[in-house]
Order: sequence, then C-alpha cells, then structure tokens
Amino acid sequence: MADPSSYRPRPGEIPDSPGVYRFRDEHRRVIYVGKAKSLRQRLANYFQDLAGLHPRTRSMVTTAASVEWTVVSTEVEALQLEYSWIKEFDPRFNVKYRDDKSYPYLAVTMNEQFPRVQVMRGHKKKGVRYFGPYAHAWAIRDTVDLLLRVFPVRTCSAGVFKNAARTGRPCLLGYIGKCSAPCVGRVDAEEHRELAEEFCDFMAGRTGTYLRRLEKQMAQAAEDMEYERAARLRDDIGALRKAMEKNAVVLADATDADLIAVAEDELEAAVQIFHVRGGRVRGQRGWVTDKVEEITTGALVEHALQQLYGEETGDAVPKEVLVPALPDPLEPVQEWLTGRRGSAVSLRVPQRGDKRALMETVERNAQQSLVLHKTKRASDLTTRSRALEEIADALELDSAPLRIECYDISHLQGDDVVASMVVFEDGLARKSEYRRFQIKGFEGQDDVRSMHEVITRRFRRYLAEKERTGEWSDDEHTLADGDAPTGALKDEDGRPRKFAYPPQLVVVDGGQPQVAAARRALDELGIDDIAVCGLAKRLEEVWVPGDDDPVVLPRTSEGLYLLQRVRDEAHRFAITYQRSKRAKRFRAGPLDAVPGLGETRKQALIRHFGSVKKLRAATIEQICEVPGIGRKTAETIAAALAGAVPAGPAVNTATGEIIEDEEPGTTAGSAGEPVRTGAPDERRGQEP
Repeated sequence: MADPSSYRPRPGEIPDSPGVYRFRDEHRRVIYVGKAKSLRQRLANYFQDLAGLHPRTRSMVTTAASVEWTVVSTEVEALQLEYSWIKEFDPRFNVKYRDDKSYPYLAVTMNEQFPRVQVMRGHKKKGVRYFGPYAHAWAIRDTVDLLLRVFPVRTCSAGVFKNAARTGRPCLLGYIGKCSAPCVGRVDAEEHRELAEEFCDFMAGRTGTYLRRLEKQMAQAAEDMEYERAARLRDDIGALRKAMEKNAVVLADATDADLIAVAEDELEAAVQIFHVRGGRVRGQRGWVTDKVEEITTGALVEHALQQLYGEETGDAVPKEVLVPALPDPLEPVQEWLTGRRGSAVSLRVPQRGDKRALMETVERNAQQSLVLHKTKRASDLTTRSRALEEIADALELDSAPLRIECYDISHLQGDDVVASMVVFEDGLARKSEYRRFQIKGFEGQDDVRSMHEVITRRFRRYLAEKERTGEWSDDEHTLADGDAPTGALKDEDGRPRKFAYPPQLVVVDGGQPQVAAARRALDELGIDDIAVCGLAKRLEEVWVPGDDDPVVLPRTSEGLYLLQRVRDEAHRFAITYQRSKRAKRFRAGPLDAVPGLGETRKQALIRHFGSVKKLRAATIEQICEVPGIGRKTAETIAAALAGAVPAGPAVNTATGEIIEDEEPGTTAGSAGEPVRTGAPDERRGQEP
C-alpha cells in the first residue's frame, strides 16, 4: 500500500486549467482516468487526509504510485480525451460497464444494386439504412420473417446470390414467395429497389399507407371472386399487423429519442436505455457498473453517454436524449453530443406527459436489473472468494492468489509442440492476457523440457520489464541469448504489455516432473516469491515442489473446482492452437516451398495449368506465360517442383476411379470425394 504523499506533486506544479489526469500503479499500469475543469482543484481532493476520503477513493490513491496529467483547451476536448483513454487503458478503478458489446441493427444495403436486408453490428456504413438497435438478433429475424411476405426483398449473401444467378435457380425463399428472386430475373433492379424502399418506409413508421392499400386490394379481389388472392392479401395484412404489434407507438409525432434511467446503491449502479425511433421502442439495452469512487447520478449519466455515443455519428445520435439527472457542467456534454450528431441535440430531464411516463417504465426496468444482478453476483462472489481462500490454505500461501497463470503443453506424437498460458484474475478468466508459445529449444516430445522452456521464456520477459522500469539494477539479472532486449518491451503510454505482471500462483498441467521443471525454471531466474503447483488429471491431485505426497482437496471443494476450470481452459487453449498449426501444415502443398511466391500467384498458376501435376510437366517458357511470373521466378518454380516427391493418384472412394488431373493435396471429406495416396511429406509441406 503506497502513501499518497510519496507521489504528491509539489505546490504550483499542477496547472489551473482543464485537462485529463491518470493515476498509475507501481507497474506503470494506468488504474484511473479522470477529467477536470481545473486540474489543480480536482487533484487536490485526492491528496487530503485519508480518513476524509470515500473508501473506494482511498483504495485507489493507496494503490497508485504516481499521477500525471495532460492539459487541453476546452472541457469538450477533456471529455473526448477521457473517453479515448478509458477505452485504451481499461483502468481498473474507472466506471466499468459489464455489457459493452455492440448491439445489432436491422440494415438495408441501399448502396448495392440489389439491396439486401440483414443483421449488422459495429460501425455504420455509408449508403446503408439502419433500424434499431435491437436487444437480440433473433428479434430482428422474427420481424423480417413477417415482413418478407409483403416486401420480398433479398436477404441472401453475395456468394449465394451469384451462385443462384449462375445456375438460374433461386434459393428456397424464392420458391416459397419470401424473395422476389432478382438473381434469376423475376424482377429487375428498379422493381427490387422499389420493394426495398417500401420496406424501409414501413420500418420507419409509415405503415398506414400500406395497410390501406392492401385492404383495398383484398376487397377488390373478393369482389372479383379471386378468393385465393384475397386470402393471401388477408394473411399479408395479418403479418404486417403482427409486426406492428411488436413495436407499439409510445411517443407521438414520430419522436426519435433515447431514454436513460439509473438505479443505484452505495456500491453499484444499473443503467437502462430505451431507444425510441419514429415514436416506437426499437430496442433496449442495459449495463451494470461498479461505483469505484463517490459519484453523483449526473456523473453516472455522463459516463453512460460516453459509452453509448463515443463511437457513433450522424443519426445514430438522436435529436433528444432524456435522462434522470443532468451532468454538471451540462454545456460541454451537450456540445460534444451535438458534434457527434452534426446538429443540435437536446439533453434534458422529462417533467410531465408521455415522456415522463415512459421514463418511469425505464426506471422500473433499471431497478429490476440491479436487483437481479445483485442476486446473481452475491452467490458468484461468495463462491469465488471461498475458492481462492481454500487454495491459499491448501498451498500455505500468505494471501489469496488473485492472479493465477496456468500452462499446458500440447502436441501430436511429438509434432507441432506448442504451449498455452491462461490467466485468471479474481477467479475469472481474463482472455486478453492469454498467450501462446511455440517450443523452439528442441525437437520431439518432452513435456518436462517444454514446460521448463515456456516458464523460462515467460518470466525472463517479466524480469526484462522489471529492469526497464528500474525496479532492479541492470547487473542483478541478465537476459539470456535469443530473448528480446529491454528496448523491445518499451511501452511509454502505459498499455498492458504481454508479460509485464507477475502471478501469485503458477499452475501447470501435470504431476511432479512438470512441477519440478517449473520450479527449477523460476529458481534459475532468481524468482522465489511466486508459488507453483500442478494438477494431475489421473486423480485430480495437487502437487507442490519438493513434496513426495500430493495435496488432496475434497471433491466438493470450490478451490479444486477453480483449479480444474483453470487447467481445462489451458488445455482447451493449447489444443486449439496445436490443431490450427497442424491444419495449416497439412494444407500446405509443393508450391508453398517456393520462396517469394504469394497466394495470388499460386492461384494464377493453378488456374492457368489446371493442376500441380500439369504445372510440374510444363516448361519454363510455358510457366512464363502466366501473368506476373518472370523467367527467374519460373526457374525457381520448376526447380522446386522437380525436387518435390510427386503425389500418388487421387482415388474416388465411392467408385474406385483414379482421378488423374485433380490437384494434389485433396483429402477425403465424404463418400465420393477423392483421396490422395502416397507422398505424405508433400501433403504436409513445410511449417509456416
């Protein structure tokens, strides 16, 4: 625990200007980002008597080891810079939203010749009409399925569309009347675009016109005794009405607005947002945040606005945003929102009428979300805390291992030997910290040597980082040959580096030999403050260095369950990497051995000659006829293919027929597909 007075800036150093400040811990990791109208006044609040600080603020300033700041011209710039740094550094003491994924939109690609209706996430594209956001992708698909009866717009991908146009046969939707099949010319581009425009008009809320038109057509068909057509129109009207019921009108005058509500207690706050477009609720989303320091409702609203509109522009930012409390000061936030939209944005608290009534509904949803979250988290936190305490007791650690790293080795009969490192913090997987290794020190199968190499490489990088930051003098630890020099780890802006932070516990997948190898690697590097254990699969025994007998945890132990989860995650991550490497190796062919030959020129060669067999038989002059292939490259290709072992013939497994002209490297996937025989070395090729 650091004393804030040890890093408090001297009087007069802090400017009395708008700006953004960052607190860093002893490892130079950014742990808090904030903005201020006056940096001097704001930072002075952190360096008062600890007894007068809020408990969470006290925890932050005692964890920090330094503070720095950046001066900006205006409060709007400070707001933008604060948002960018929070996104970049992910500080542990800042307000964190547990659900910050992008939400799906219903998109109509009006920028294509034949517009397509689809689900889209992420950044908005020019020329695409968006409706939403929706809480779930299935909600979009349900709506689209209903509307395709009336507006049979294309929904297929470009590949499916081109294939249908090539074969002259539409997809299933074209046969059942839910697509107008422009791919086979049932409608031309202009007629299909009119359908897409009508679809967009309906989604935008202009529904009355289409309903009245269909009702008139239905009546006319009945009068003409075309009862089957009248029945189809009746079903179309029912589908439109059902789609409209999913989005009932809640605000008059086709209002576009977002309503934000907050439910909070001393520790946490739940944020709920309703997206209203054209007077209808198009989507709902919610977040839960930890209140790391004492924070007002207005400040929570400001953070929610940053999260919601930080990467949005144009119409994605509505004309009106209704909130339970206004940020203080209001003007910079309103100016920032106006800049994101490109036109004026009204940010206010609704006082009466329909908007106030809808805000009360959003507030009830926020309250229910907070209650539900606390119910779930209470059990989860208790379980994780008990698991960490049980591990600490079983391994006789001084404190609970808040950061656990687990290592596993994976290979296939000694080939493609790889290792994985997974990280759990506070009992939860931290996937951004996962790392993968290729075993470089030797060839063949030896899990013990592999474990020693991986642990050595990982913690050698950690020691290099300690040297760079000056925590150890240069002569205390020396980098071994072949590892990255200190300069290669340089990271001046505080972003997390690959191996910068040590765990309290290293877990290896294996028994005594693997544990001894890991401990020996740490001892050789002079690291004696990190505990090591291994979890053997046979009896789920926990092995510690130097003990002839394992530590046996009860089968019902939460600590054993956490170690199993960590070990299984490391195994999954390692075997996924190993399989991907093996798949790449088996996909490789003789052309992969030609230096300087990229994927584009490989494909050009195969297209020109039809197969590797015919390419092997070609002369240098014939190879030079391929666009992009010069004589020197052609000579290299001919030499490489001449030295490769030719593959055996391809055989159709269903008929027994020998297929002469197929490209080597084909493997059997189902009955009737060709399978190659012979030349295993050529099929595997070289490891990338």
